[in-house]
Amino acid sequence: MKLLKPNEIGKGILIEHDAGHISPSDNRHIIKEIKENSKDTPIMMYAVLQKAGVENRNGRVYPREILEREVNKYQTLIEQGRALSELNHPESSLVDLERSSHRVVKTFWEGDVLMGELEILTSPAYQSTGIISCVGDIAANLLRHGVTLGISSRGVGSIKSKGNQNIVQEDFELICFDLVSSPSTPGAYLFNNVEDRKKYDETLGEEKEGTNTIDTSAGNDSLNLMKKLDSYLGEM
Repeated sequence: MKLLKPNEIGKGILIEHDAGHISPSDNRHIIKEIKENSKDTPIMMYAVLQKAGVENRNGRVYPREILEREVNKYQTLIEQGRALSELNHPESSLVDLERSSHRVVKTFWEGDVLMGELEILTSPAYQSTGIISCVGDIAANLLRHGVTLGISSRGVGSIKSKGNQNIVQEDFELICFDLVSSPSTPGAYLFNNVEDRKKYDETLGEEKEGTNTIDTSAGNDSLNLMKKLDSYLGEM
C-alpha cells in the first residue's frame, strides 16, 4: 500500500509528522529517573496525540467521530499492553516489535484534543549502566541529551477533498503513534502537567502570519534543564 504524501488524496498509509512533542524541558522527572539509574522506574510523559476537526500541517482533517471510533478500538490494545509504537516512521501498516520504542498506557479527551500518556521502553542495562541495546534506549538517550522528540500518528485510510480541506474518510484505521521529529498538529507539544497544555496553543493561521501563542518562558526552563544535563553528563 502506498504512502500518501501531505495534501495528497486517495487511499494509503496516513503518516502525520507529527502529532505531538516530547520535550525534556517539561519532563524533569525523566532526567531525574535516568540519573538515579533505577531500572524499576518507568520513564513516563504526556503528549497531544491528535486533534479532531483541525487542519494539520499535512493538510488533513480528522473528523471527531472517526478519530473517536478508532481511539475507542485502540483501548483494547492499551488494556492488553499491546499499544506499541516505533522510533521513526516506517512505510508500513505493521508495528515491528524489534523497533518498538514506547507504548501508550492511557488516552483521554480534552474537548477535541486527544491526549495520551506513554512509557519509553528502556532496557535494564540502559537504566543501570547507560548501555544502549534497544530503540527505547535510543529514545531515552536522546531525551537525556535535551533532544525534543515528537509523536506522530500512523494509520491506513482514504483522503477526499471537500472544499478547501482534505478529509480523512470512514475507512481510516489507526495503527499507532510513532516517535518522530516535527509537529503536524498545531500546538501539539509535550508538557509535564495536563493543565499546562493551553500554554502551547497555536494555530496554522498564526504560523502563516509569523506569530504564535506559545509561552516563551519554556525557553528559560530548557536552558535551566540543559545546565542540569551538563552537570549530570559530566559525572558519568
